[in-house]
Amino acid sequence: MLTVSRLRFAVVLLLVAAAVSGCQGLRGERIVLIDGERGLGNFARSGDANWRAEAGAIVADRGSGMGGYLVTRESYADFELRAEFFAEAATNSGIFLRLSDPANITPMHGYEVNIYDDRPGPEYGTGAIVGFARAPVPNPHKAGGRWNVLEIRAEGPRITVRLNGVQTVQLRDGRFSAGPVALQFGNGFDGRPGGPIRWRRLEIRRL
Repeated sequence: MLTVSRLRFAVVLLLVAAAVSGCQGLRGERIVLIDGERGLGNFARSGDANWRAEAGAIVADRGSGMGGYLVTRESYADFELRAEFFAEAATNSGIFLRLSDPANITPMHGYEVNIYDDRPGPEYGTGAIVGFARAPVPNPHKAGGRWNVLEIRAEGPRITVRLNGVQTVQLRDGRFSAGPVALQFGNGFDGRPGGPIRWRRLEIRRL
């Protein structure tokens, strides 16, 4: 027969075991944030881009001003991220990492891994990290007109970006250490609407 003290001790052990198990899952488990048309609830919206579930993906193709973002509700420090996306050459999109201020989503408040084939200033076009790691010019890394896989590994000060299995840039910088991730829909630099961005799958794993 369990005494009250032994019962309490058993409950504490169960709670500790559950907490440890949960932490292991968070650190090593691959979390799916977008899976086809599912996943909008994993993000907060910033700006007025018309994010929606459509044709097996999360899509945006319209927004005023700078467009808008889907911002993760969780913060991430060291992680591996894998994204399947479709873009056009005129699509102005990207993935922001380790945002220091989610209310100010700019390359001055986090690392922007860019998706923008037609970007004026091609050194920071598709595959580059805007303001930090340049792509070659002319930029051989193109995403427009097809489905692509973007892989990002952020571990301490080192960030490595791969597009369709090819490394585009590698950065060593300690300015931003942790923060939410944001998916972008942006208009063109000349104010015209950007091409659509479609996210078919987004996975992240804490390191």
